[in-house]
Amino acid sequence: MSPTLFSPLRAGALDLPSRIVMAPLTRNRAPGAIPTPLMAEYYAQRADPVRGAGLIVSEATAISPQGQGYADVPGLYGTEQLDGWKRVTQAVHAAGGTIVCQLWHVGRVSHHLLQPDHADPVAPSALRANTKTYLIDNEGQGGFAPTSEPRALHRHEIPAIVHDFAAAARNAVQSAGFDGVEIHGANGYLLDQFLKTGANQRQDDYGGPIENRARLMLEVARAVADAVGHDRVGIRLSPVTPANDIVDADPQPLFDYLVRQLGPLGLAYVHVIEGATGGPRVVDGRPFDYAALKAAYRQAGGRGAWMVNNGYDPALAEEAVASGRADLVAFGKAFISMPDLAERIRRGGPYQGLDRATMYGGGAQGYTDYPPLPA
Repeated sequence: MSPTLFSPLRAGALDLPSRIVMAPLTRNRAPGAIPTPLMAEYYAQRADPVRGAGLIVSEATAISPQGQGYADVPGLYGTEQLDGWKRVTQAVHAAGGTIVCQLWHVGRVSHHLLQPDHADPVAPSALRANTKTYLIDNEGQGGFAPTSEPRALHRHEIPAIVHDFAAAARNAVQSAGFDGVEIHGANGYLLDQFLKTGANQRQDDYGGPIENRARLMLEVARAVADAVGHDRVGIRLSPVTPANDIVDADPQPLFDYLVRQLGPLGLAYVHVIEGATGGPRVVDGRPFDYAALKAAYRQAGGRGAWMVNNGYDPALAEEAVASGRADLVAFGKAFISMPDLAERIRRGGPYQGLDRATMYGGGAQGYTDYPPLPA
């Protein structure tokens, strides 16, 4: 009998009651990078294992002050931050849920006002991203502004980045109480910048051939797996998204190589954004073979769950799971306005819309005040 969205699944060390995943969603409601009690309420609302998410992936969380790229996003490097996250994970677990923390270094997608001592953001190469970040002014008003010009990381600085990822993973699991972590290797942030030719023009052993450009991603994956256990680690990839001004000249062989190296690591899952994040599945008329990508991972010994994301409605999600094309399906914006999304899918609706004006920053409005279905 074919699995359904509501079939349980074991992904590494994670026992999941369903295949429905809440994708990471940046909401900019953590002043001082510290998770708040309101955030604990928000995640707990979505943690019911029957009505909500089988797995919650937290909003992207900075591994270090240098890794921050947006105002009021949470961190994992200070005691107050870890205490705030512990309140979140306790609330999720009390509701019966499972939650992993997404580990984030934004690289060049930042602004000097957000960096320690107002330094330039760091990147594989000194190439500015033609994108915007979120700032809050002295009056407390939020808005988007162009990113700052980055500087290229020196070779001797790169091991510290790997160390920061591993330290953040330990903080997440051992101090904050997360069930695992997800490495953010997607959407034009630092690891994706090293991976792709549009951002990486280095001439050392972290640039040039595929093997060199994939080096940092793989070093981070191994270090994080060593820090918290391979079976508590997922990784998020976006082969063709143009998000945050990222592009690669030939993504298929690049990502086929990457997943072949990830296969032997025994990760809990691989999370793949299919197409342009929040947009079309085919980018610039260049199709990408996701079935071949999954096959390359499996052939390399990868047994972790295969999670898909981007534009999945309930019918498409059911088909993906029933056919074996995916083990898990991540839903993003739908979980903002429907904390009981699984129950709505089970009942065939009704589905309610999203107030986009409240997506970033603010308080309870558009965050914790979406009405659930009657029990």
